[in-house]
Amino acid sequence: MGWREYEPSRPRAVKGGIKAQNVRGATWWGKRWIDTLDSFGLGARLSRGRTYARQGKVTSIEVAAGKVKAKVQGSRSKPYAVSVDVRILSADEWDHVREAIREQPILAAKLLADEMPQEIENVFQDAGSTLFPKTANDLRTDCSCPDWSNPCKHVAAVYILLGEEFDRDPFLIFRLRGMERAELLEGLTETDPENESVTAPPEPLPANPAVYWNGVPTAPGVASPYGDVRKPPVTAPLLKRLGRFPFWRAEETLVDALSPVYDAASANAAEAFLGDGRATDRR
Repeated sequence: MGWREYEPSRPRAVKGGIKAQNVRGATWWGKRWIDTLDSFGLGARLSRGRTYARQGKVTSIEVAAGKVKAKVQGSRSKPYAVSVDVRILSADEWDHVREAIREQPILAAKLLADEMPQEIENVFQDAGSTLFPKTANDLRTDCSCPDWSNPCKHVAAVYILLGEEFDRDPFLIFRLRGMERAELLEGLTETDPENESVTAPPEPLPANPAVYWNGVPTAPGVASPYGDVRKPPVTAPLLKRLGRFPFWRAEETLVDALSPVYDAASANAAEAFLGDGRATDRR
């Protein structure tokens, strides 16, 4: 009896899945994660995982100390359950890492600025551990799909999304190793009580009721106490400073999606404030 030929399964379409924007890494640590995966010899599975990540097949993902849990849509109606276990570093290992960081102020300064210094890998090696996994066995994975290979393409898709999140938040890899950002940074900078800034006392309220309710009179020739009212020179500056949002699900970034809204709101607010369309647009 000859073998029957079956058509390859096709994953179902997903609405609202998490779509990868950059599957090759944007920072050195994001690229380091992808290079680590490539060194495991995953071959076609990693390529399929990139495709799944781009198409938004991952419907949910949670990252905790030593554990990643995700749901990935495959060919069946119910998404597959994916888990990735990472070894949590011991308290002694973390103590060595934190002490080494304290002894190198440049490392502490970069971490406090939400940047991963490239020398951090040497710090972990000197402590007898590693920040990134060394072999595929350092990542224990499981998927509820019927694929015999481990990791499968569903796990690989989660790998790719983790790499993108490492670009956005370098402290995510520390969380996987068992250390939260606040705990890691605690004590990296010492505060000198003698040099602490003194908070200025609050200004007293005006005694004149007219000044209290109407504000300080403007100087002669000044049209408004608020100066030259105009639209902000940069659209959505706070969103841009925050960077990409975690596991973003839309085709375009949040900044691109909300910039037109910010532009319209700024123009409408300035016009409403001045009341006669005198707001200036000098961007």
